[in-house]
Amino acid sequence: MEKVRVRFAPSPTGALHIGGARTALFNWLFAHNRQGVLVLRLEDTDLMRSTADAAEGIVDGLQWLGLDWDEGPGVGGEYGPYRQSERLAIYRQYIEELLAQDKAYHCFCGQDELKAQRDKAQEEKRNYRYEGQCSHMAAAEANARMAAGERPVVRLRVDRTGQTVVKDLIRGTVQFDNQLMDDFIIAKSDGWPTYNFAVVVDDHTMAISHVLRAEEHLSNTPKQIKVYDALGWALPYFAHLSMILAPDRSKLSKRHGATSVQEFRDQGYLPEALVNYLVLLGWSPGDDIDIYPRDKMIKNFALETVSRSAAIYDLGKLTWMNGVYLAAADLDRIVDMVTPEATQKGWLRDDNRGYFQQVVELVQSRAKTTREILPLVSYFFSAPETYDPKGTQKYLRPAGSAVYIRAVLEVVESVPEFIAAALEEGMRGKAAQMEIKASALIHPTRLALTGVTNTPGLFEVMELLGRDACQARLERALKYVGELAAE
Repeated sequence: MEKVRVRFAPSPTGALHIGGARTALFNWLFAHNRQGVLVLRLEDTDLMRSTADAAEGIVDGLQWLGLDWDEGPGVGGEYGPYRQSERLAIYRQYIEELLAQDKAYHCFCGQDELKAQRDKAQEEKRNYRYEGQCSHMAAAEANARMAAGERPVVRLRVDRTGQTVVKDLIRGTVQFDNQLMDDFIIAKSDGWPTYNFAVVVDDHTMAISHVLRAEEHLSNTPKQIKVYDALGWALPYFAHLSMILAPDRSKLSKRHGATSVQEFRDQGYLPEALVNYLVLLGWSPGDDIDIYPRDKMIKNFALETVSRSAAIYDLGKLTWMNGVYLAAADLDRIVDMVTPEATQKGWLRDDNRGYFQQVVELVQSRAKTTREILPLVSYFFSAPETYDPKGTQKYLRPAGSAVYIRAVLEVVESVPEFIAAALEEGMRGKAAQMEIKASALIHPTRLALTGVTNTPGLFEVMELLGRDACQARLERALKYVGELAAE
């Protein structure tokens, strides 16, 4: 069986977008499912837009997601270099080969001349195609003009009869009319190759067997097939992945929220949750399971089950999924993730790490992202300065509130062991003695101790706060109730 070799080949002109991350993931899964090789190649020939920071960001994003590669930057391999900017001599070799075989030619047409052709085509309401003025120029003339200092582009000769057929493993057979193609540029006047030429040379010389990439590249494929044919090379298998659209089916953009891997990381999402979410954007494993372990993804992934329809981005589902993973995550790992901010706030010190861990553990299953954890626990580190307004109206302002808080104070002061079980027993016993529901004591107590109406279990909160803090906060709330009554 043919050795599977796939590649993820981003352009380092910006952050790693979730569309790119999904392409990398599908390549990674396909390679692992078929015991193949994943190559990371940085397509950085756009010298104006490519940056070292963007390249580093892509590498960091892939590493954070746990998508390792077998060959590429930082790893090496026998088919390198793995940055297009370091492969100029390779491209030049094949451009010269095509020129020598008269399958390509130098074109000296200037920008003004080409613009006039485009304007004329627009006036005549027809698609513009290069008209081939330089296609019959004698080699002697071309050489003389270059010797005089002119810098031409290089165009590939294209047969404009018939059709170019793309056999796509996801979309089936797609046909393109060659009449709509022209002698397109394969090398720019500065000597750098164009994308459609460089990608073919790279994929062939790196022995790529399957090209899995975004749907937007499907329209480039006919030109690339022409390059393969001109060089006499066999085609790889092509598979074009569907787009990821916003909920309104428009193009996904920043107005729809976070769209880059780095943004999701900074907003408190876990890499395993993002990977799980991305794999279900366009892949249908044939069951209704949402939480999908990575080993099961590898085992079940197949191109036959990748959808050709656009996938719809749903931040709500991702956030829910992240909450599931967060609840099951190792406590020490989550504590480490929130440590920098907690330390900056003064909530985490060398002498209270055990307490801080207990606090995080108490709210871990309630948070949907790690960014939500610290806002949920502020009352564990300082007494509330205000009380939730709606909670105040419901639990502190009514007549009888002071009686309930005094009753809880008696429990707090008298319970022998200040643990959740004893506190619950004491408060429920006090409620029974007063012939009221336990909730009549629980709700105002929660508000008095935390300032909010929604917390983890009250008795666990009280145990962590400790007897002294609970007593002080209840007495303060009792004073506040008195002030409300006096209004």
